[in-house]
Amino acid sequence: MLIAYCNVSFGIYQVLFEKKPMKTQEPNTNAQSIKGTHFDAATEALLAPANLDVAKLQNVLADMMSHQIDYADLYFQYSRSESWGLEEGQVKSGNFSIDQGVGVRAVSGEKTAFAYSDDINLKALLEAAKATKSISSLGNEQTAGAIIKPQAPQLYLPHDPIASLSADAKVKLLEHLESIARKLDPRITQVTASIAGEYEVVMVARHDGVMAADIRPLVRVGINVIAESNGRREQGSAGGGGRFDYSYFTDAVLHEYAQKAVHQAIVNLDARPAPAGSMTVVLGAGWPGILLHEAIGHGLEGDFNRKGSSAFSNMIGQQVAAKGITIVDDGTIADRRGSLSVDDEGNPTNKTVLIEDGILRGYIQDTLNARLMNMPLTGNARRESYAHVPMPRMTNTYMLNGTLPPEEIIKSVKKGLYAANFGGGQVDITSGKFVFSAAEAYMIEDGKITYPVKGATLIGNGPEVLKRVSMIGNDMALDSGVGTCGKEGQSVPVGVGQPTLKIDGLTVGGTA
Repeated sequence: MLIAYCNVSFGIYQVLFEKKPMKTQEPNTNAQSIKGTHFDAATEALLAPANLDVAKLQNVLADMMSHQIDYADLYFQYSRSESWGLEEGQVKSGNFSIDQGVGVRAVSGEKTAFAYSDDINLKALLEAAKATKSISSLGNEQTAGAIIKPQAPQLYLPHDPIASLSADAKVKLLEHLESIARKLDPRITQVTASIAGEYEVVMVARHDGVMAADIRPLVRVGINVIAESNGRREQGSAGGGGRFDYSYFTDAVLHEYAQKAVHQAIVNLDARPAPAGSMTVVLGAGWPGILLHEAIGHGLEGDFNRKGSSAFSNMIGQQVAAKGITIVDDGTIADRRGSLSVDDEGNPTNKTVLIEDGILRGYIQDTLNARLMNMPLTGNARRESYAHVPMPRMTNTYMLNGTLPPEEIIKSVKKGLYAANFGGGQVDITSGKFVFSAAEAYMIEDGKITYPVKGATLIGNGPEVLKRVSMIGNDMALDSGVGTCGKEGQSVPVGVGQPTLKIDGLTVGGTA
């Protein structure tokens, strides 16, 4: 199947060219047998079965560039994914999928033409390339560059998670996780557990000659529990993962997940209604960094700022946060869920300083937006699959450490809220306004954490919250590897993190 659409001045149109049965070829997924570079392995998996080679890809790109466009690329992808769900000791859900295809993109000025096919062969490539020529008259004629294979650090091993454990062993892992949770507290009455894995091979070929490839493993385990006592039911959840195979989930790791989920549920059994009003709020380290991701990180993505729709537009060099606040986006952390050896345009990812000591230093950029804004490329082009256009997206976004012990921050609060963990939330990129619910929260009274509260929501404005941070802890932690970010209908894995933070005068919505 080949589908094309073009983002031009009169809107977006879609054309269905051809529909064919899905075809896939099994690549060599045994990591021990892969020789040479990731590029060699990707060539064997993606190009060889279709009788394609680098020369043919370059010919397609050269033909595209002869029609007066500014940029062109081909994005090949093979992915195999699975998920298993255990409920009350039985496997109640399961999913396995194989997908492959190629996306063909042409860019002229601000306009993008894009086509994709789930059949990798020369005919599909040529048809897709032809479909993108609708914007050719808007660009400048260029020639394809000589082949370049830039070296990027390999941040994770080319594991095949799905092949790393038998089906029986995956079920036993989930059964063991359930058993751990039930043994931790007799008030646990229901347990659901899940495991998911993905093996992905990608290759990017660009008009400037750059060719890059990556082999991306991804795993995740999750647990949700329900505790009951005196007619009251509360839930807790935990989990984690990263770019490993299933051997990452040792007995110690599974115990950690179970303990966190059970702790959250038991704490909420005794929780009182949360108070409402403006108060001091202390955010815990780690996963609460999701508030930074949503309320601030999206506002620092290049496309929103190029269009002037972000609360941070045209503010580079200005004080946008309290002194001491430094926020980075770092796609180079080994084995992390949000990390990539190369982004989805073939550029190595970076550690990009976005806010430094309260001063806005830059934005998260892909090639198109960096070029149009005349700003540095940061290696943040991401796409959900070959069937999607890349856009600037976060990888692992976190705030750097301060100097204060977290207990000192708690002691400084006369009365306030301690948000240890977050649930869902919403944010308006243009205004920066957000609403987040706390999954685990406590009252702080006279410098001490006292009783748990339930139903607390944090309401505020991202840029304003940055200015109200008055104390920064020295306990920065990254999340356990559970984040998935949605933007314009595309989902990609991400990471978040922060140290303990004290925010003065944040609005808390409660039920008391």
